[in-house]
Order: sequence, then structure tokens, then C-alpha cells
Amino acid sequence: RQFDISRVSLSTIETVWSMKELICLLGSLGFSGAMLLLYIHFFPDHWRSLWHRQKLARMILENHWYEVKQTQSEGFFKDLNSSRTRETISYFPKIYYRMKEGLLSIRVQISLGKYQEQLLKLEKKLESGLYCELVEKELKDSYVEYTLLYDMIANRIGIDEVVAENGTLRLMKNQVWAYDSLPHMLIAGGTGGGKTYFLLTIIEALLKSDAELFILDPKNADLADLGTVMPHVYSQKEEISACVEDFYERMIARSKAMKEMPNYKPGENYAYLGLPPNFLIFDEYVAYMGANRFPTSIE
Repeated sequence: RQFDISRVSLSTIETVWSMKELICLLGSLGFSGAMLLLYIHFFPDHWRSLWHRQKLARMILENHWYEVKQTQSEGFFKDLNSSRTRETISYFPKIYYRMKEGLLSIRVQISLGKYQEQLLKLEKKLESGLYCELVEKELKDSYVEYTLLYDMIANRIGIDEVVAENGTLRLMKNQVWAYDSLPHMLIAGGTGGGKTYFLLTIIEALLKSDAELFILDPKNADLADLGTVMPHVYSQKEEISACVEDFYERMIARSKAMKEMPNYKPGENYAYLGLPPNFLIFDEYVAYMGANRFPTSIE
């Protein structure tokens, strides 16, 4: 029997879905969706890394930070004049992405091209686009490396978890301040950003250790109230100046005493000799220095 295709029309084609086929379709869609949700739940970092890399590629494309060239492509039939011109990418910036221990490392190759200035100033785009905080920007041979802290909300810890031990202070799940090797900290932020509460949290954690604290609050605000429960808290101009000078003299005297200890070793710090750390906590330091001048000997 012959089949006449000319008699076939859309009106004669009927698609009949049985209940079994419908259940199979819905089950397949539900299973695929469940697997996707499980993947995102158990492998959030990998999912986020794919999302970040897609954003980086889109940043290059939408800003046109690449170069193209015109190429001729021949048609399928070579005897016909069917060649056409198309654009192909001749240069695309090399970007290396790595996610490790809560930090993003993004390396961008610098090739002295016309997009060099844009690639050297990506920090604001990366912070806002990837919802990260820039930790370090380092210019190296032929590339610039941006190090960013990501997923800050998920890595926050409670005040009780901020503990000072073994020369380090835990600030986040993936961030510590190693004050033994890096003794200086600058806290900056806008008004109402939580700088004072952050300082109070650090002070509480350090008080639970063997550290000795000297607190200066020239505004006579929240930190000055600590004077009712602990020593070495100053808010008046003369007291602050005297405390800074005394702290400096203590530092010089202890440095000389350390060199005379039998177990002294060049390059090691106070912790190696079993001495307690001393902290000078100065609130509103820049404003105070702008309004007052210390003696030249201790500036």
C-alpha cells in the first residue's frame, strides 16, 4: 500500500497524550529540577564560580574590550560566487579565575594594548558586579592580580566567636588578623557603618587574652565609657598626648630589654620571648592628628 504524502495536512495530525506519558514528562522535569537544586545546595562554590566566570566574560563583551578581524568564508559550492565576510575575534583578554578559602583571585593579563587602562582599574566593577570586597591589588610581571573576599554574609561569625589566641584574632569564618606578624590595623568606613561596634568587639576579645590595652577616644564617646571598667582609657587632649608618648617609651624600653634576653633571636618578636602584646587603640586618629600636633620627637 502506497502512502500519499500530499494528503497529509496539519489538520489530520493529532497528538494524543496519555496519562502515563504526562506523568513521565512531569516526573522528568521534577527530577531535573530537584537535581539542579541539590547541586546548588551541596556545591554552592562551584555554582558561584561558574556564575562569576560568566559575568567576567560578559563584562569583556559588553564593554567591547576585544578585537575582531574580517575574514572571507567560502560557500559550500566553490563554483558559485557565494563567499561572505564575517567577523572573528583576534584578541580577547586573558583572565584567570580561582576561588579558594573564601577568596577570589582574578588575574588579568596586561599586553600594553589599548584596553590596558581599563583592565588596570577593575576593582570597582569587580566589587559591585561580584558582590565582593577588594582585599589586595598587586601588579606583577605582565598581569595584575585582584584578591577579593566573597560571600561575606555567609562567613560572618557571632561576637562570642571572635577569639584571640596564638597571636591571631578570628574576624570571620575565613578571615583572621594575625597581629603577631601584622601588628597594625586600620579600620575605615562611613558614618554609621559599625566601626565602633567592631572596635568594641576587638577590645572584648583582647581583654580575654593576656594583652594590655591603651584606649584613646578624643571624641569622648562610646570608647571613653570603658574607663569605668578598665584602666588606660583616655579622652582628653593632654591625657592622649601623654599616653602616646608613654606608649612609645614603653615600646623602646621593651625592645632594648628583649635584646638582652638569653633566648633573644634576631627577626623574632615579643611572642617568641613569651611577652604579652600591647595594643594602642586610637579612635578618630586622622581627625585628631589634623586638629592637634604631637611633639616632633614622637610624631
